[in-house]
Amino acid sequence: MMNKILRIGTRTSPLAMTQANLLKSSLEETHPDLSVQIVPIKSAADWKKQDGEKSLSEQAGGKGQFAKEIESIHLEGKIDCGVHSLKDMPAYLPAGLQIKHFLPRADVRDAFISHKYNKIEDLPQGATVGTCSPRRKALILSRRPDVNIVPFRGNVQTRLEKVRSGQVDATFLAMAGLERLQIKYEMIHPLSADSFLPACGQGIICMETGIDDTHTQGLMAAITCLNTGYCAHAEREVLKILDGSCHTPIGAYAFMQENQLHLKAVVASLDGKIIYHEEQSGLCQSDEDAITIGKKAGHNLKSKLPEGFLS
Repeated sequence: MMNKILRIGTRTSPLAMTQANLLKSSLEETHPDLSVQIVPIKSAADWKKQDGEKSLSEQAGGKGQFAKEIESIHLEGKIDCGVHSLKDMPAYLPAGLQIKHFLPRADVRDAFISHKYNKIEDLPQGATVGTCSPRRKALILSRRPDVNIVPFRGNVQTRLEKVRSGQVDATFLAMAGLERLQIKYEMIHPLSADSFLPACGQGIICMETGIDDTHTQGLMAAITCLNTGYCAHAEREVLKILDGSCHTPIGAYAFMQENQLHLKAVVASLDGKIIYHEEQSGLCQSDEDAITIGKKAGHNLKSKLPEGFLS
């Protein structure tokens, strides 16, 4: 391993670079003879001012577009792994790539962001809330059907500035990203994960590796968090079974308590008027156990849905 260089691909946003450096530090601390090189890769999906406020196209891959360039370069052999926010990764990956390694999970919660109001209930009738997340849109409309939801994109700092400038009355951001960027403002109001179920994989940094690249997998295995992995596999199994896209309002949150995995999942209509819930728990001592629990929750939830609900 002496002088071995590991190339990790990442998006160029401040949060993505911060997460890549967290992975770099962890790898170099665990493998002192390893040199880690961060390869910044521009994503066509990153928001640009000239784009205006519009959601990512589902036909083009939805949130999966954030990883598209990294995955292409990976498959070309120009990097050894990709580092991503797990919540941005689609249920199904390109052939030849896998996600089986994870850094310890950070805060799973969403934050309600507003410099005018402290909580969702404080919003006046007709208030403008910015989000491109169908899950966040559905969950807020289930509580406040009288607010106006508008598309809202950009990196963390961009969206915070848009709120401060009054472009919208409120938005939502993941607490994990805010904490990793060490951003603390009075307008950040964390929401309970029970009352506002997070996205599948929220708060988790994942490493995407080649299925046949046992060397890189070995390096990642030494730093991966097993409990985080169990939760990630369970939540993503729900996503797979529901065939979740970036336009499907799906939330899932798993946590470990001793040797038990507890999983909550929801699927909602886009207008938030209908929400289906499912909970599963079970002994979890392996990835396979976690996948089994996730499958059961996913199938049970899917059986509750009327025909055509997901489409």
